[in-house]
Amino acid sequence: MALPKHASTLERVWHYTYLVICVAIFIFLIAPILVIIPLSFNAEPYFTFSDKMLRFDPEGYSMRWYDLLLTFGMQDPEAPRDGSWWADAWANAQWIQATKNSIIIGFFSTVLATTLGTIAALGLSRSEMPGRRAIMAILISPMIVPIIITATGLFFFYSSIRIQDWGVPYLGIILAHATLGIPFVIITVTATLVGFDHSLTRAAANLGADPVTTFLRVQMPLILPGVISGALFAFVTSFDEVVVVLFVGGLDEQTIPRQMWNGIREQISPAILSVATILVIISIALLTVVELLRRRSEKLRGMSPG
Repeated sequence: MALPKHASTLERVWHYTYLVICVAIFIFLIAPILVIIPLSFNAEPYFTFSDKMLRFDPEGYSMRWYDLLLTFGMQDPEAPRDGSWWADAWANAQWIQATKNSIIIGFFSTVLATTLGTIAALGLSRSEMPGRRAIMAILISPMIVPIIITATGLFFFYSSIRIQDWGVPYLGIILAHATLGIPFVIITVTATLVGFDHSLTRAAANLGADPVTTFLRVQMPLILPGVISGALFAFVTSFDEVVVVLFVGGLDEQTIPRQMWNGIREQISPAILSVATILVIISIALLTVVELLRRRSEKLRGMSPG
């Protein structure tokens, strides 16, 4: 916001001081990410800037660590890169396997969290619902309780019901990640429903629409940006989570964060920085989508009656 022409000297000093503080906080928060990205192109197997990198010598930069994400774990990484090579990478490369596991777990946990979270938000948005504040506090508690406590509780619960013997791959992690994602869906959908005009649902009921039709044809189109935003947050939560996976995941259920954790413990490799850079890019893209959906939601709420 620009300063008005009649602003006093003290107001101008505070305005520019405020801007400096904001820039300093932004740099403090973004600096670790800005450091990781160039280090992922380091030609040397170090986590520090080499002399060649500091001199901007092209020989100091390389894509070797990104290439390692494709070749690590392959049976014949030196073979010609034809169809057989890519088939080998798809079947055996450890980072690709971890990516596939993360996508599968993230997708199904997001679907489950979005469905249950949206249903819960619709109920909690009704003023006549008894005890809705207490229910809301319980449902969003996974955001408040330390993740290590949640992971420990899930470990003992899954052990007691022997979920590993049910024969459903990824089931324990999917349910756990859905539990962590539901609060984000509830919060975003509830925030969208705050501006929802409930007279529209009453009008649909007066015209003979049943509850399911009213939801699909009236409510859902208007709250869809909030639902998608909540789903994206739930997916990111699942995609980045490692503590629960360490507690309840099987040996063959390696996700990207778990693979990074193992890489830090077993062998320090700058390939981890390459994965981190890719995850940063994905996160920025998802946050951009969330912001666009937020703006669309505001426009839709502005167009609704009342």
